[in-house]
Amino acid sequence: MPDAIRIIGMQLRARVGAAESERARPQPIDADLELDVDCAPAAKSDDLADAVDYAAVLATCVRVVSGRSFALLETLATACLEALLLDRRIKSATIRVRKPGLLGGATPEVQLTRANRGKAALPRAEKHRSNARKH
Repeated sequence: MPDAIRIIGMQLRARVGAAESERARPQPIDADLELDVDCAPAAKSDDLADAVDYAAVLATCVRVVSGRSFALLETLATACLEALLLDRRIKSATIRVRKPGLLGGATPEVQLTRANRGKAALPRAEKHRSNARKH
């Protein structure tokens, strides 16, 4: 089984909804993430620079969902995945987003999985090491 990092129960605020009135103000969105990563470098070094930083992952999702409005949960989920997959250490990612209480107490959930296509930016720690080798 591949290594995974899961962040469960993220509570986000987003302007999302098919109707313009729904997008007028931020609403609660619940989300869970599963990131397919190789945890061996971080486990070996015990150094955050070698790990996918959980706080940075959450901050990325918060920035993405608060930075614009979305008509669909599918679009919101895709925007989060695209931002997260800029870190090429993340091989693939699955996100589940929910809009609680929308359907008379029922909660719609969208689940999307995307793979990293290898065109992503270097992780910050790897950039630092590359620059250090040049000097």
